Amino acid sequence: MSLPLTISGLSVSSKRGRLLLSVPDLDMPAGSLVGIEGASGAGKSTLLYALAGLQEAKGSIRWGDQDLFALNAGERARFRANRIGMIFQDFLLFEELDAGENAALTALFRPRRERAILRAKAAERLDFLGLGGETRDRNVVSLSGGERQRVAIARAMAAEAPVLLADEPTASLDRAAADRLIEDLVNLTRSSGTTLIAVSHDQTLISRMDRVLTIRDGAIVADRKAVR
Repeated sequence: MSLPLTISGLSVSSKRGRLLLSVPDLDMPAGSLVGIEGASGAGKSTLLYALAGLQEAKGSIRWGDQDLFALNAGERARFRANRIGMIFQDFLLFEELDAGENAALTALFRPRRERAILRAKAAERLDFLGLGGETRDRNVVSLSGGERQRVAIARAMAAEAPVLLADEPTASLDRAAADRLIEDLVNLTRSSGTTLIAVSHDQTLISRMDRVLTIRDGAIVADRKAVR
């Protein structure tokens, strides 16, 4: 399951009124793997956070039939919890919990009847990413950077959200760990049909996407197929 994306008239401005991002129109089919590249400060993360409903903006961001900005803040939070998984470059794991508990964290915020299913899905994702068995019970402090990022991916995808947004997911990893993570992330999203949008400076990750958007000074200046 995945969702298509339609953007129209999107703009984000600073509190002082400076235009930070302008996307007149953009369409992505469901199940797309899209990379976003550009210099630091170009507006990549601003776009990503707008797509998650975490950035105040004007215009329309429509995931399937739902326009994010037709929702109030509480409704957007519920939509995000059910429909959008997020991966951050600094993992954002709870160090007092083990890998399995971190991956299943979403279950704590769901109705009791859904919790066992979510924990089982989290365990399945960890197994797929090579973190099953005894590793699942290890405290995340004892895991390598690549392993911690895999836990973060499992957490983001445990609820089988149709959309996955990733902000520099390989930035904290060495090359070997980054390459392994990219392979796992691409295989997992393709096998599940998830729509993946990844902001990255990592050209190895960018090259594995179906489509690449280049952002400069808050505008999309190129839209191309990835070169493998």
